[in-house]
Amino acid sequence: MNWAIADSDWELEFCRLVEDNKNVISYVKNAGLGFEVPYRLGAENRIYLPDYIVLVDDGHGRENPLRLVVEVKGYRKEDAKDKRLTMDNFWIPSVNRLGIYGRWAFAEFTEVFDMQKAFDEMVDGFARGLV
Repeated sequence: MNWAIADSDWELEFCRLVEDNKNVISYVKNAGLGFEVPYRLGAENRIYLPDYIVLVDDGHGRENPLRLVVEVKGYRKEDAKDKRLTMDNFWIPSVNRLGIYGRWAFAEFTEVFDMQKAFDEMVDGFARGLV
């Protein structure tokens, strides 16, 4: 790939480190894909649009990748906490329990200088069955 869609320099850095990881099969910016996650902020219904979806070879083979939903976030407003809770406690467990859309995980990166190490450790952990 020689083009990456990004909304910030942090996202460009994320694209660079994803492209350098040997376990990443492919990735896409969640722009115009229709991938939305409903969540609640207090009593209000909202829609969350995660930043990226990354296909990772986690040891199950390239034909059965892990789908990693990624949020790259510098400043976390209150709604970011609710989005994370929704992904961790409801969406990821539900889609995985359903089982017909493959295997899914969620990651949020909030520190640009630690992103490379955190991503590589997470993906390596997936590949070794530790995460």
